[in-house]
Amino acid sequence: MEFPPSSHPCATPTWVGTTVTAAVAWSHVDRGPTGVSKHHDVVVVGGGIIGLAIAWRSAQSGRHVAVVDPDPGKGATWAAAGMLAPVSEAHFGEEVLAALNLAAAAAWPDFAAQLQASSGMAVHFRPDGTLLVAGDPSDRVDIDRTLAFHLAIGLPAFRLGARSCREAEPMLAPGISGGVDLPEDHQVDNRAVATALIEACRVAEVTMVADRVLRVDVGAQLDHGLRVQGVSLAIGDALAAQSVVISAGSRSGEVEGLPGACRPPVRPVHGVTVRLQARHGVPRLRRTVRALVHGRSCYLVPRDDGGLVLGATMEERGSTLDVPFGGLAELLSDARRIVPALDEYSVIELAPGLRPGSPDNGPIVGTTAVHGLLLATGHFRNGVLLAPATADEVVGLLDARDDRTTVRPSPFDAFRPVRFAEWEPQG
Repeated sequence: MEFPPSSHPCATPTWVGTTVTAAVAWSHVDRGPTGVSKHHDVVVVGGGIIGLAIAWRSAQSGRHVAVVDPDPGKGATWAAAGMLAPVSEAHFGEEVLAALNLAAAAAWPDFAAQLQASSGMAVHFRPDGTLLVAGDPSDRVDIDRTLAFHLAIGLPAFRLGARSCREAEPMLAPGISGGVDLPEDHQVDNRAVATALIEACRVAEVTMVADRVLRVDVGAQLDHGLRVQGVSLAIGDALAAQSVVISAGSRSGEVEGLPGACRPPVRPVHGVTVRLQARHGVPRLRRTVRALVHGRSCYLVPRDDGGLVLGATMEERGSTLDVPFGGLAELLSDARRIVPALDEYSVIELAPGLRPGSPDNGPIVGTTAVHGLLLATGHFRNGVLLAPATADEVVGLLDARDDRTTVRPSPFDAFRPVRFAEWEPQG
C-alpha cells in the first residue's frame, strides 16, 4: 500500500524546517479561510495537546489567542495511547513528579466534562483503573519492588494474585504471575481529545495559523530587560503578541530567537504504538492492562469502539520516525504473551512519535528571563496526563503577569525553566 507523503505512518513531521501550507485561520473546518490578525495577547508555538489546551484555557480567560502549527493535534499527541497513569508512571527518584502527576490526574474528570460541553464531542474518558501484571516470577519480583515504592510514597496500589488478576480481566494468559490493581490510573482517547480541543478553540475564537515559526522576536525594554514581541513566520506575516508560549514538544529547543538561558533542553525520545481492531465476536479487554515481560514494559489500552492501542517502545534515536523491526517484534511478542487472544485482532496502524524528554524527565513549565516568554514542554511520558494542569498553570502565570492575581505555590514549582539555567548538554 502506498501513502501520500503527509499521511504515511512513518512520514517525517512538517513541524520544523519543511514546506507547509499558507497561514490561514481554521482552514480545516467547514468555513471559508479568514485573515489572520497580526496582534494577539498570546501566541502558542505548537499545537499538540499541551499547546491546544493552553490556547483553549487562555481564550476562556478572555484573551485573544493564536496557535501556530502546520498540523495541529498530530505528532506525539496523535501517536500516544491516552493513559492517565500517575501511579504506574511513578518511578524511583521521581517522587516530586509523582505528586504532580497525581494532582494532574484529579483534574481530568472536570476537564473532560468541560471539553465535551464546549466542543460537543466525546473524549471517551474512562475511569476504569489499570491492571499491572507480571509475565513470570522474575517480573513479579520487580513489580513487588515497585509496589513497595508506590506504597511508601502513599500511592494507591493493591497486590493481586494471579487468579484475582484473571477474574478482573479474563483475557489474561493463564501463566501470568499475579499483579497490582491501580484504581487511580485511567485513560482517555487522546485523538478524540485533540479533535475536541481544536473544535473548542474554534468556538472560543482562537486563531489557528497553519505555518511554522521561524523565530521568536525578542526586543530590549528600558526598565525590564528583554521582552517578547511576537513571532516571525515562514510564510505569513509576523504575529505581534504580549506573550509567547513555547509548547512545541521535542522541537521546542529548536525554535530560533530564544536566548540561550531560555532555550529548553528537550530531546526526542522515539516510541511506537500499534493500533489494533477486534473483529466482531472477539473478546475485548475490560480496562487498561500494563505488563512486565522479561523485564520489558508494555501496555494495552482498550477503546470504546473495539480498538486497542498497544505500546510502547522507548528508544533514544534522535528525530527519526522510522519503525525498528526488532523493537516492534518484541512489543508484539510480549503483548501476545499477556493476552493470547490478540491473535484474533487486526493490525490497522503503526504510529511512531517523539516524546519530549528533559534531563530529569520532568516537565518544563513557567516564565523565563524574557518578559512575556513562557515554556510549556518536556512532558515526556505524561503529556496527555499533564495537559489540563499545564494549561491552568500557564493561564495562572499569565494572570499574575497581568496583575490579575498573585502567584501562589504550585505543584509545578519544582519544574520551572530556571532549574536548567546553567545546564549544558553532555557528550
